[in-house]
Amino acid sequence: MKLFSQAFGRRRGRAVALAATAAALSLTVASCGSVGADSGSDGEDSAASIVFLPKQLNNPYTDVVLGGGEEGAEELGLDSSVLGALEASASAQVPFIEQATQEGTDVLVIAANDPDAVGPALQAARDGGAKIVAFDSDTNPDYRDLFVSQVEAKDVALVQLEMISEQIGGAGDIAILSATATATNQNEWIRFMEEEIAANPDYADIKIVTKVYGDDDADKSFKEAQGLLQSYPDLKGIVSPTTVGIAAAAKYLSTSRYKGKVSLTGLGLPNEMREFVKDGTVTEFALWDPAQLGYVAAHAGQALVDGDITGAEGDSFEAGDLGERTIGENGVVIVGPPTRFNADNIDEYDF
Repeated sequence: MKLFSQAFGRRRGRAVALAATAAALSLTVASCGSVGADSGSDGEDSAASIVFLPKQLNNPYTDVVLGGGEEGAEELGLDSSVLGALEASASAQVPFIEQATQEGTDVLVIAANDPDAVGPALQAARDGGAKIVAFDSDTNPDYRDLFVSQVEAKDVALVQLEMISEQIGGAGDIAILSATATATNQNEWIRFMEEEIAANPDYADIKIVTKVYGDDDADKSFKEAQGLLQSYPDLKGIVSPTTVGIAAAAKYLSTSRYKGKVSLTGLGLPNEMREFVKDGTVTEFALWDPAQLGYVAAHAGQALVDGDITGAEGDSFEAGDLGERTIGENGVVIVGPPTRFNADNIDEYDF
């Protein structure tokens, strides 16, 4: 995982430039690959097209995911592009799904901000012949062919719960600072954490006192973190299962009187969290390799277009340098396990 992350970390600049271009074009399409030509005089067909639609653009985590998608598309010779808005909302995604459908894309890869709200637009895309690959945050399974998941959802929940328990000594009030209230992935992780706290005696003395939502906006997440500490003076820790949220909360804690007194963990990017680990604001956090999500999604899309897979359980396809991937129950493809980052290993990672 580390070597794969480092390779994509070196390519991150292209993805960052891509998001900036999208912002400058006022939420219009931003190309991240070569433009496919029409069928030429020699009779050869143009490359299959793939569109990536993340939760939002101009997000460091998204930049890394899109970098992986770009690499996979380039390997496969796909005509790739990115569509998306700067806000993380389902309503903002729908016009871009419709645009991709009108343009006749072969594969639409989406990280859904809401599992159902984007459904009718996705169904229209499928009716138009597009293959739908969800990644990072799933849609309702009825609206896609398969879902490329970071890791087993319960594993993501448990590693965050283990870290916060270790950091607060196994007892105390904690709060959740999540992304959007409708985000499929965050809600599933939070549910698993709540269930584990209720069922596992090791966590009997831990209580989730509240859940707040920063909408994957740095400023709002910063203010939500500040509000948590003001509203809950006895708070022992914060779990933020979103890279934007954990970085914003760390920024607030690092210059507050709560530094070193209130623990913060969750899911973060090593390059964003390094300074907060080194200054003692954060002890440990976790994440998978975001680039692999985009990379595997691109290869899954090509396999769907080629007819090598349908999205059925047991189907398998080759995901380039990451090897064979097998589709599991409910059309889910697992990328890999989470990694815990701390002062001992964070400098080994570059993404």
